[in-house]
Order: sequence, then structure tokens, then C-alpha cells
Amino acid sequence: MHPSSFAINFICSTKRRWHPSERRKVAAARARSDHIPASTAVAVGVAAENEKQQPLELAAGSVDVVVDAASENVKQQPAVTLELTALVTVKRKSENKLNTMKEMMLRRFGNYASHNGHGDHHNHKGVVLQLVSTQIHTKEMKPNLSEEAILDWTRNLKMGAGKTSTYEVKFVVDSNFGMPGAITVSNRDRSEFYLDGINIEGAINFACNSWVQPECENPAKRIFFSTNKAYLPSETPGGLKELRKMELTQLRGDGTGFRKPSDRIYDYDTYNDIGNPDLGDGYIRPILGGNKQPHPRRCRTGRPRTKTDENLESPVNEFLMAYVPRDEEFEESKIESLDLGKLKAILRHIIPILTTVTRNTDVFKVHSDIRDLYRDISSVEMNTKMNLSWTNIFNKVQEFLKFDPPKLDKRITSCCFPDDEFGRQALAGINPLSIQRLTTFPPVSKLNASTYGPQESALKEEHILGHLNGMSVQQALEENKLFILDYHDIFLPFINQINAMDDLKAYATRTIFFLTPLGTLKPIAIELSLHQTNSNSPSRQVLTPPVDATTFWLWELGKAHVCSNDSCVHQLIHHWLRSHACMEPFIIATQRQLSAMHPIYRLLKPHIRYTMKINALARQFLINSEGIIESTFTAGKHSMEISCAAYQDWWRFDLEGLPADLIRRGMAIPDPGQVHGLRLLIEDYPYATDGLLIWTAIERLVQTYVRYYYPDASVVHSDTELQAWYKEWINSGHADLRHASWWPQLSTPDDLASILTTVIWLSSAYHAALNYGQYPYGGYVPTRPPHMRRLLPQEHELEYATFIKDPEKYFLSSLPNLLETIKYMAVLDIISAHSPDEEYIADRKDLSTWSADPVIIEAFYRFSMDMRRIEKEIERRNADSRLRNRCGPGIPPYELLMPSSEPGVTARGVPNSISI
Repeated sequence: MHPSSFAINFICSTKRRWHPSERRKVAAARARSDHIPASTAVAVGVAAENEKQQPLELAAGSVDVVVDAASENVKQQPAVTLELTALVTVKRKSENKLNTMKEMMLRRFGNYASHNGHGDHHNHKGVVLQLVSTQIHTKEMKPNLSEEAILDWTRNLKMGAGKTSTYEVKFVVDSNFGMPGAITVSNRDRSEFYLDGINIEGAINFACNSWVQPECENPAKRIFFSTNKAYLPSETPGGLKELRKMELTQLRGDGTGFRKPSDRIYDYDTYNDIGNPDLGDGYIRPILGGNKQPHPRRCRTGRPRTKTDENLESPVNEFLMAYVPRDEEFEESKIESLDLGKLKAILRHIIPILTTVTRNTDVFKVHSDIRDLYRDISSVEMNTKMNLSWTNIFNKVQEFLKFDPPKLDKRITSCCFPDDEFGRQALAGINPLSIQRLTTFPPVSKLNASTYGPQESALKEEHILGHLNGMSVQQALEENKLFILDYHDIFLPFINQINAMDDLKAYATRTIFFLTPLGTLKPIAIELSLHQTNSNSPSRQVLTPPVDATTFWLWELGKAHVCSNDSCVHQLIHHWLRSHACMEPFIIATQRQLSAMHPIYRLLKPHIRYTMKINALARQFLINSEGIIESTFTAGKHSMEISCAAYQDWWRFDLEGLPADLIRRGMAIPDPGQVHGLRLLIEDYPYATDGLLIWTAIERLVQTYVRYYYPDASVVHSDTELQAWYKEWINSGHADLRHASWWPQLSTPDDLASILTTVIWLSSAYHAALNYGQYPYGGYVPTRPPHMRRLLPQEHELEYATFIKDPEKYFLSSLPNLLETIKYMAVLDIISAHSPDEEYIADRKDLSTWSADPVIIEAFYRFSMDMRRIEKEIERRNADSRLRNRCGPGIPPYELLMPSSEPGVTARGVPNSISI
């Protein structure tokens, strides 16, 4: 064996242009026939593959290249064989020692490989690996292949060892092999394993990060590509072209059959599984997706149809699991974190259930009933004495099962919601996305007047004129001083159905705010609308700031109904629809159409983590019939119909980016002279000001990345995978809106950068701002009830006397009851928490993918530094007493867009993806 011959030919077989100094080194090596180890060959080969110097063109597949006259002595040397050493890293499931020993014994007796890890393996069990070259064999016109090698489990697998183990494998190649570009893996064992990565001679990396199924589950070989270099489709080396197509074909499937948990198939389907007609008419729900209820598509599962309706898929149950492609499943630490949260939620119901039984009521009677749900941190005393009395033990357990005080605990000392906090949360709360500038007064509905009544609002100038600091209404409009939360058109079409349900009462609300000289919003009028013809009950009612005790409590009830609307819109439209639901088709298209070798796939990969799994769980527990959404929020069983209506009439991808959204809502106007190209009309708008910092950083990163791989429009146009990705994302993933004229074009690098910036924004900062403050900002139910149980009392009604006698009791009886409140708070606590394995924005673990691309490495480094600077800037803003919406006595700092966080409920942190 002649290592020098292998090294020289291995290096020279890579397709690139050589620098003169490199040519001289290779010629000298050939002339001297010096020894060049395999590791050096691979390392130099990697450099040769990626270096962009240009003196000499080397043809792919060449065996010998004439470098200069000195190399002629060794030019005719025959091909020789050589062993390449690979380190294979495998991650195992957490199992007890007995199971680990069982697995080890099964693999030991099932693996008959020789100790060197290669030989005749066709009839052997174990894991079989084979290297694939980037080059084509010049005679056979097929990719150069190594001999098959077997991963010998018996060498390193030890009972009780850590979750990650590394194994050594030897690949036999000849000196004409070329650059390793892919590895195929066949699992002939009985169980799956997680292939973390493979490294060849310390130089070529394969970041696999995937579960490999046994051949009995999936006979197709798994294909993993080297992560040392990304390739556009037109740049794919000859030896990898067919594998690139084959891998995508495996991921697409054929659109038929039942999906097993071990599958890796991505396909589209409607939401035809959220109802269960087999349980009765009360569980029938419409299909989400199609002409009647337009909605983004989900991942197809192929579960059996229901017995009573062949158009509906059987919902998930104990026998039919929620399918997601295997690599979309949660990792173990994430599962453990969620399981702990669910256990705490169950335990927290114990004492309230006992309380309900002993009191024979589940209605809150006094404010202290609500305060008792939270730990009283101020009264916690350090007591080193051990008191084992039953009373003390019960008190300790009871205190442990209580909830942590939410973020607003210091400001809210009663069941009432201060007006200034009500206005502040429209800009710096959990839903800062509904507030918009009022351009017309009175507001005008867009609903059909013949169906829903007059389009003009009941609001009149006299309702608000006394609250405008001496301005006229027209002057306040012209000076951008009036803002509105307008839920009228969202709820009115459903209001009769909602109010016909048990213990659900709602209005379609509008709230007018005035922008004070301090930059804060002051609520000055609330309109409550019903859709009814009963003359005894007004269809529209206007409330203004109180002047006495009666109007005070009516005003508080009105704000509670507004917050109930707001909570519902936040969850169903801004949170579920705009992030979770609309991102799933994008993820499916990305997996089906972009190869793992594609540079855009590699950019996006961290931003799709866990989203499909959390959406599958949402269909199982949240948005399903009688699920958490229906049983908790105002819209009840009509909740998803509200999402569908918003998708059809309001959602537009071209307006989902932060600047476009702010301009659409009138919260900003275009201004090229400003840093972000726009000017905010409320300067102290924490969601917008902090969000624009992150948006700009993402935009700069993406533009650098796109321009590196797509120098001009012709490259974008000729990228077949990219064009198929975008086309399928729209036509299959958003089939109900595929003909909309507002979809952005994908023709230029700027088009691509804009699309990708929006996608990354939605999956990271946008979702973080809406999700991780849900318990801290919404965990106190009187100020943010998910639904209401009573309408405002009218003077001619019998319950008006009850209201006058004890208005606080009436208010509390309008809120969700004790068990509903506990359930709601427990869910918010779970979904507001970061898991221990969270991956935050800018903390990429795959930078080795671009090790040969310093421009990209520098761009990611700059992005990481941007996130650190943003954290410092947010800290500075939160300490600025002039910014009244984020700083002041009892006002919590706005940290929802702080890039980093610790695990748990922190009200901060921007993960890369929609992971909860």
C-alpha cells in the first residue's frame, strides 16, 4: 500500500483551481514519494474542495494530473487501497441498566463483524455504512464507493455509560476514490438508534442528527451528506446527484397509506381530525381547509376514517398516536420537562376540587378566593425547625401546589384592572398586535349591513370629546392621537352562537384609546355590541370612564369583556394562525423540496425544530373538539371558525414582516430617513422598538447569506429546488389562498432575502413575544379572563339589583369558575416555560457547516454580537424612566424580546423556532 500515492491522487481528484505554491508542493511530494498520511490527504482534500483560488483547473474523476515535469515519475502508479478512520457518534435513549444490558447482549450476539469492522457483511446484522464519493467512476459512470463497513457496537457500548457514545469505523477506499460526499447507512439491528454525527479523519463532517430505523421498518438505506459544503442543485457533484434526488423522494412518500411513528414522510392534508362524530353530534367539527373553512394545511397522517363520516380522520387516541416524521419528535429532556409540567397541573387541581366539594360551589365569592391561588412570597419565612404536624404538612403541600405570582402582582391589588395598565398592555403586554391607529371616527364595520345591521358605530363625539385634552375629534385624528382595539367584525358573526352556549357570554367590542403627552394610552370609550332584535336588550352599548360607583363597576365589567375578546384573538389569530398553523406548510415544503445539501435548508433548519410536533399535540389537546381552547376561550366550539375567517379575510404573507405589519395597522409610517425605514407614531411601543432591533439583525444576516449563494437573479431563477419549494409552499400548503395576488415574487436575491427574513422573524421573535409571557401577563384571570359568564346587567333585568347590592360579587361571578381558572392557569404555566434543551436565536450549533466559508461564519458571528448588543439596549430602555410603558413604580420591565433566557417561566428569551 502506498499512502503517498493515495494522498496525491485523492487530493488532485477534487474539482478546483490550484494555487502555484500548492502545485509545487504536490509535485515535490510525488517526486520524493514522501509518506502522506490519510488524515493529511483528507484535510488537504477538504481545502481543495472549498478553496476558490484559480490558477489550474482539475477535472473531476481524474486519477493523475500533470502538475509539472517532476511528477512524471509517479504519474503511472496504479491505484492502491487505504483505510480511512471514521468516528461515529451515537446517542441512545435513556434506559435503565437492565434494558441497556439487554440491548448490548442482543447487539453482541447479532453482530458478527470482524474486529477491523469490515469484510463480507451482506448476511450480517449490525449497522452497515458505506462512503460515497463526490466523483463518478470514469468507466462505470457510477459514484465511487468504499467497501461496506460495520459499526461494531460491542467495542464501546457500556452499561450505565452516558447517552452519547463514539465508535471507530474503518472505511476501505482506493486512491482514486475522490472526496467523500455522502454516507449510506443500513440498520440491520432490531431497534432504532440516533445517529448524531460522523467524522472522517478529523476533516470531513456529517452532522446526521437523525433516528435510523431498522431495515424491518424501512428497508431503504439512509443517506447523509457531508456538511462541509453546501451545494445549490446546479453545483451538485456528479457522484451525489442521484442520492440528492433519492433522499428527497424518500421524504415525500407517495401520498398514501397509514403513517407509522418510524416514518420520515412529509405530506399535506386538511385539518379533518379535530372533531369526532363517532362520539355524537356534539363532537362534530368542520374540516379546516377548503372552500368552506379556508385554513393552512397540516402534515398528513393517514389514520383510519371515522365510522360515521368517511371524510373525517379518526382523532388521536391511546391506540392511534399523533404522527409526525420521526426526527420531528421531542428530545427526551423536552418530554421530561412537559411531563413535569403536566404532573404539576394535575396536582394543582386536588385542593381546588376538595374546596369546591366542601363549599358546594365553584364560583369566586370574594377577591381573596383568587389571591389564595398564588403563593404569598412576602410571607415565606425561613424555618429551620422541623414541624411534622399534619396541619403543617398539609399547609406546606398546599403552598407548594399554589401558583407563582404573575408579573403584574405588584400593580394589581384587587379584581379591578387599572386603566393605565389596561392601555399599557396594548403596547407591552402579551398581545401588542391588535392595537391600531384610528383613522375614521366613528369606526365603520366592513360586515354586510343587511345581515349584521348598520355599519356605523354607536360611538359619538360626545362620548370621547371630554377626554382629548382640549382637542377636537378631528384634530386628534389628524395628530395621530386616537387608537383602537377593534374586535367588532371578528366576533359579531359568531356572537349569537357564543351566547347560546352554557356559561359563555360575550360582546363584539371596540375600545378607543387616547395617546397622552407621556406616551401612554388612556382608554376613553368602550363599545359593546350584540347581534339581536330583542328591543328589551340594546344591541350596542357605549361605556365611558366612570363618574360614580355604579359606572365604575360597569366600566370594569366592560374592560373584562374587552380583555376576554383580546385573549381569544391573541390565541386564535395572532398565536395559533399566524405562527403555528401558517408555519407548518412552510416546514413541510422545506423538508420535501430542499435537499439537506441546499444552503437555504441549512440556514432554516434551526427555525423548524419541534414545530410540527407541538402542532400535532395542539390538534390532540388544544384545538380539538372539547379541547382546551374550546373549553377555555370565549368562542368555544366556534374557535377555529374564527381562525379560518381571519385567514380568509385578513391574513397576508406579504404583510407578516414586522415593518409591514406596523405600517398596515397605522402604528408606523414609511420614512427612509429613519434607521429602520419607518417612524413609529408611538415612540414608546416596546414590542415594536425591541422587535425592530431583532428584525434588522435578522434582515442583515439573511441578506449577507443570500447574496453569498445568489449573486444575481439568474441563480435564483435557475435553482430548481428553491423554485419548487416556494411553489409547493403556496399551492399545496396554502391551497385555499394560492390564487391571491399578494404573494411575493421569487425572482431576485432581494425577493428571497425578504421571504426568508419574514419566515425567521415569525418562527423566532414574533412567536416569542406572543408565547412566553402568557402566564406572567395573563395568569391573573380577573385582568385577562379567557371567557366571561355574564353580560352587563341592564336596569330592567332582575339581576341588576344583585349587581347594585354587591358589584364585586357580580363581577367575580362573571369570571371563569374556580376549576376553569385552575385549568387555564396550569396550561398557561406549561406553555410559557422554556425547556432545558431550548436553542435560542444566534446560538447555532452547526457553524462547522460553513467552516470553509469565512463570509458566512463572520455573518453569524456578527449576528450573535448583535443579539448581545440588543440585550444591553433592552436593559437600558427598561431603566429609562422617560419610557412609561416599560419603566416606573410597579411596572414590570419589557423583556419578552430579550434574546436569551434560563429554563422555566421567565417572560423572556427568543428561541430559534416555535417549540411550544
